[in-house]
This record gives sequence, structure tokens and C-alpha cells, in this order.
Amino acid sequence: MNGIASKNIEEELRPVVLVVDDTPDNITLLSGLLKDNYKVKVALNGEKAIDMISKSPPDIILLDVMMPVMNGYETCQILKENEAWRDIPIIFLTSKNEVEDESKGFELGAADYITKPVNPVILLSRIKTHLSLKQASDFLKSKNHYLKAEVSRRTKEIALIQEVSIMAMAALAETRDNETGYHIQRTKMFVKELCNQLRKKEKYADILKQEVIDLIVASAPLHDIGKVGIPDSILLKPGKLTEEEFEIMKTHTTLGRDAIQRAEQLMNRAETFLRYPKEIAYSHHEKWNGRGYPQGLSGESIPISARIIALADVYDALVSKRVYKMPYPHADAVEIIQKESGEHFDPDIVTAFVELNETFYDIAEMYKDL
Repeated sequence: MNGIASKNIEEELRPVVLVVDDTPDNITLLSGLLKDNYKVKVALNGEKAIDMISKSPPDIILLDVMMPVMNGYETCQILKENEAWRDIPIIFLTSKNEVEDESKGFELGAADYITKPVNPVILLSRIKTHLSLKQASDFLKSKNHYLKAEVSRRTKEIALIQEVSIMAMAALAETRDNETGYHIQRTKMFVKELCNQLRKKEKYADILKQEVIDLIVASAPLHDIGKVGIPDSILLKPGKLTEEEFEIMKTHTTLGRDAIQRAEQLMNRAETFLRYPKEIAYSHHEKWNGRGYPQGLSGESIPISARIIALADVYDALVSKRVYKMPYPHADAVEIIQKESGEHFDPDIVTAFVELNETFYDIAEMYKDL
């Protein structure tokens, strides 16, 4: 690279100083002081300065106060009200040296205030200082934007890993269950609709935040993961289970909880994204009246995630064909669930279900097993 080209590049990289002043002598003086270190642009009033800045923002502005058309204070106010321009440092240059004048300049957001006649050494020093501060501020903003983007990327990545982990475990459970087809997909959609409907009610607005809903919906497929530990002779039996067989079948809740708990222990943390899968696997057969299993929990002592899954799972079982039964019509399923309000199911969740029952029907029809 030859010397001329190098010099041209160096000049292009110089900071741009916009001088806004209506007095030719002031412009000549300031341009002479600045031309060796900066690229100098000139505007004769505030209106022209705004127009120039809108096309190509400078790095710093030297702004006279007393000007025709639009004075310095008005110009400064417009610049500071614009998000794209508010961070450009403004140094007022003025013969107005009253304390009130200087105070007004700073209140409007000016970086500095220098009275005329200008001392060249002070002016150059202040410009250099404010450009350095702006450069540091720009660097921090850029770093902050990068960090926010990186946090967002990592958060999405972690959420995807969590969902893949849950779906992998759910797929394992499904291989041994006779409830194949779209059961998992339907259940997830039922749960999502119930969560969003409940969230509209003041009682649940703080409980069912979006991140909680996302985790509950993602966890729904794991409600029966414990069935992988149930013998085929019981799990795949086409007829009614004996009392002894049913007692063994009931252990799938504890088996599921224990399996997820062991996975959670590998993370060496008390609270992980597996909290909701663990709650759901263990408690989705509890009943509002306390007559469920495995713990006999009642009312709101049953985790909200498990209460929601309980209704979604039962509705799907009612309207789906099984080897041991034909599907119930949607209207009959709704009636059965309504009768179980306050007995099997949380009354609030039943209310939400009734409000959404047509949506449930549409989901069941759209993802009907072949």
C-alpha cells in the first residue's frame, strides 16, 4: 500500500465533528483547529444540522446556542429525544456564560459547555475526552448486545435439549404401552389448552407463567413413563386386571417418579427442569377427594401440573378406542368429567375444560388414531 492510499484510509477513519454555528469567523476558526485530527462538517443552523445528522450522524457535535431558525437548545432537545441520535456527545459553544445558561444545557443532555472565546487547548482536550467516553460506551453496548444474543441462543438451546430429553424418555415408555398412536400428541395439546385457559383466571396468573406452561406441556408425555417397569402380562393384558394386578399397575407412578429422580440426581441440583415430569409421573392418578394413589393426596396438595394432566389423560382415554372398550362420544365424556368435578378432578380445571370442550373435540378428531 502506497503512502497516499494509507493517508486516505487514515483520513476516512477520523472521527467526524459537526460544527453548528451561523458565524463564518467561528466556523473558520473551529475548522482550522480541528482539520488535522478530525473530519469537519458544517451546518449554519439547527434545522440544517438535523437534516445532515439524519443522513449521516457525526461522532460529536459542537453546537452554538444563539442561531436563527432553530437555536442550540431546541436543536439539542430534538437530538436527545431521538433514540438514534441521543448518544452523540454535544458540546455547547457559546458566549452565554450565566450559570442558568450552562445548567439548561446540561439539563437538555449536553456532554459539555464551553464559553467563547474558545481556548483551543481546552476545546481539543474536551473533544478527545468525550470521544473516548463515547467509544467506551459504544463498546459496552456492543458487548451487551452480544451477551443478550448469546444468552438468548443458549436459553433456546437448553430448552431444546430439555424437550429432546423428555421426548426421548416418552418414546421409550410408548414402546411398551398399548396406548399407541397420537395419544401423546393429543395429551400435550389438551394440557396446553387447559394451562392457557386457567392462566386467564387471576388465581392462576402468577402460578402458570409462560415458562411453567412450556415445561408442563413438554413434560406431559412422561406421565406414564413408569409403565416401562410393569410386566408385559399386566401392562398388555386385554381384559380387566385382577385386584393384585391392579396393585402392581399402580406402582407405575412410583417407578416413574424414581426413574426421573435418579436422572435429576445426576445434575446435582435441588431444582431442575425435571421437577414437572417428576410431579406428573408420581401424582397424575391422585384425586381431588383424596381417594387416588399413590399418596392419597387431596385438593390443592396435589401439584397443579398433575391435576391438569389427570383430566387431559382421562378425557383422552374416554374418547379413544382401546382393546378393552369402544370410544365414548365427546358429549358423554364431557358429562362424565363434569360429574367428577370436586371428586376426581379439580373444579377449576373442570370449568376450564367445559369452556374449552369444543376445542378438545377438534383436537381429538384431528389426531384420531387410525
